[in-house]
Amino acid sequence: MTTTTHPRVPAGASHATVPAPSASGLRARRAAKRRQLAACGVLMTPFFVLLATVFLIPVGTAVYLSFFSDDQPGLGFGPERTLFVGLRSYTAVLTDPTFLGGLGTVALYCLLYIPLMVALALVLALLLDSGVVRLRAFAQLGLFLPHAVPGIIAALIWLYLYTPGISPIIELFAQGDITIDFLGVHTVIPSIVNIALWSNLGYNMVVFYAALQAVPREVIEASVVDGAGPVRTALQVKTPLVRASIVMVSIFTLIWALQLFTEPMLLSQSSPMINSRFSPSMYIYDAAFTRNNYSLAAAASVVLLVCTIALSYGVTRFTSRADAEEAR
Repeated sequence: MTTTTHPRVPAGASHATVPAPSASGLRARRAAKRRQLAACGVLMTPFFVLLATVFLIPVGTAVYLSFFSDDQPGLGFGPERTLFVGLRSYTAVLTDPTFLGGLGTVALYCLLYIPLMVALALVLALLLDSGVVRLRAFAQLGLFLPHAVPGIIAALIWLYLYTPGISPIIELFAQGDITIDFLGVHTVIPSIVNIALWSNLGYNMVVFYAALQAVPREVIEASVVDGAGPVRTALQVKTPLVRASIVMVSIFTLIWALQLFTEPMLLSQSSPMINSRFSPSMYIYDAAFTRNNYSLAAAASVVLLVCTIALSYGVTRFTSRADAEEAR
């Protein structure tokens, strides 16, 4: 019988000694980290260049212009000077009833447009996902095609359909003794909402449909086994699982709606209900290119940007808080 003796370990010493990293190993790790950072920088450079070009530089220019104004002393006969006016342009914008009225118009437009857009796009996506609609690929293509039409062309098409005397829709209603003024005082905003829905409904439907395709089929099969019908499965199973897409579409639709410009600008040629300052974007256009007041236009642009950021942040915070309370 053999006896194995182990070397005695001094008190306070560890049983396993970890060798200290060598200087060459540290240099290799640092070089690898630098290569990773360099690769990240190369990949992110196009994004930051695009961000600075299309967002940061225009915003900085607008903020700068909002604090300065061109002035001609001597009853307008002296040389033109650029003067620092501080918050004068912001005060003029925020106290202008036409700008405030444009904000109210856009608020009403958002209250009509955003819920209809999100609800209709989600319903169409759920119908396509459920298999109720036949020839699914052709249905998706048909719903998406209006989004491929440029906004100006879409507005011109609907302007033709809204104009009395040439519109086949108005003539069809007239044969039934029904008179409809699509560009009247009470119908002009719903008419603009209709154009926006026709143009963008298919795009948002595709977003929701793609999100529904990622829902695990096992979850849907389990709900069917539990006795849930098609409507209950769509509302209580599928819809909560695509909540992130609903929030994203709502935020993007809100941002787009606050910039309302193309549709009312073209419809203003045929409706006295739409003036040159119908929306904040039209107010900015009128201030810059009709009144040549670039300081006022820049201040109104900054105010609109702040409103957009605040509302988008509010929607994000509200949905995050609702998700947190539901998870408890």
